[in-house]
Amino acid sequence: MRKVILVAAIVALAACNKQPAAEPANDANMAMDANTADANMAGTALASINETSWEYTDNKTKKPMQESVDATGKYITVSGKEHIDHGTAVMKDGKACFTSAMTKDGETCWSDPMIAEGGSGETTSDKGEKLPIKRVAYVPLTM
Repeated sequence: MRKVILVAAIVALAACNKQPAAEPANDANMAMDANTADANMAGTALASINETSWEYTDNKTKKPMQESVDATGKYITVSGKEHIDHGTAVMKDGKACFTSAMTKDGETCWSDPMIAEGGSGETTSDKGEKLPIKRVAYVPLTM
């Protein structure tokens, strides 16, 4: 459940990290794009986890998970069509913090992996648990 919460937080953070609209192509923009491509692939710190989606494999169950955080900070975690968890997610001190509505575990916070949409990385919980994750295009989930 904690991993699900972590993924939800990361998803929310990624959703808030929206890129500005593209400018018309010209030689100056193309040169800038070539120079900054590596920086953009790495992603930037998330100010919010809202409107983000993430994929990961639960370390305990080995099930593939998808987690999305909506615009209001509510997350839902599913494995296929199975509802796994839901609750709230917020960014605190550069970490994605999740509070499940389904458990009494309290808040669990995960490091910001600073990955752009389509990128993969690893996040670490306050308890030292590591979780490989992938940031995907935002997909609203429902219960």
